[in-house]
Amino acid sequence: MTALLPAVVLSVAAAASHALAAVVQERLAARLLRESLTVSWRRGSFRLLRRRRWWIAVGLSATAAALHVFALRHGPLTVVQPLGALTLVLALPLSAVVVGRRVTTTEWRGAGLTLAGLTGLLLLAASGAPNRTLDSGQIVVLTLATGLVLITIATWVSAMSNLIGRSLGYATAAGISFGVSSALTQTVTVEVSGDGIGGLLSAASGVVVVLVACGLLCSQAAYRAGLGAPLATVSSVNPITAAVIGVALLGERYAAGPTGAALVLMAATAAACGVLQLARPASTGCR
Repeated sequence: MTALLPAVVLSVAAAASHALAAVVQERLAARLLRESLTVSWRRGSFRLLRRRRWWIAVGLSATAAALHVFALRHGPLTVVQPLGALTLVLALPLSAVVVGRRVTTTEWRGAGLTLAGLTGLLLLAASGAPNRTLDSGQIVVLTLATGLVLITIATWVSAMSNLIGRSLGYATAAGISFGVSSALTQTVTVEVSGDGIGGLLSAASGVVVVLVACGLLCSQAAYRAGLGAPLATVSSVNPITAAVIGVALLGERYAAGPTGAALVLMAATAAACGVLQLARPASTGCR
């Protein structure tokens, strides 16, 4: 566990920066909606470039990304990505402060469940710094598969008229983009540690930049329906995507065999209940 401390600290700092970025993006989305600039999201995306809040969100996201890169240098995806859900725990109370309301009991309960689940996942995760990377063939297949999934989601979302449905669709696309970029970022960071700065001049680095930009734009579109549900979706899809890649392609594992797998499921269920309560603070909770 001590060996994972740098990864944990950096991941928490990245989550805090992501939380600030999410709140700024959600406030920007609310303003754009009031100004009727989001009738056409493609048009609105270009107008974002003239918005100071957008660049503040980009700066915060870039800071979070840098912290995330350093975290991946010290720990595996199965540790770093679950801690990303802390973004939701931090962002919703922060958003409540910004809009001038009190944090509800349901929100605190959701935060506690999420933290409990994340702690369980962390304790059961494999330890040690990552030493495996995706090879060129895996990168090509992963990139093509991700592109196909994102295009499919975009096609599905464009056919929807319901704002909440469109928002969750964009949030899913953002979560996938960030999750895949995390897996590729781990490969880039390990290569840089071995090959020096030349490791940045790779196809994987280019794909990471494209996916992060896609994730930012999709999350901005998602926040048109508010902060809770879209951020909960991004916070859930992101680590799930990265964990699947870590286990399937990078050989990462959870500890204690079948018993560990059962405990991981319980921890993930607790975290999911917390996410649901944070996403729907007025509900009665996960039963």
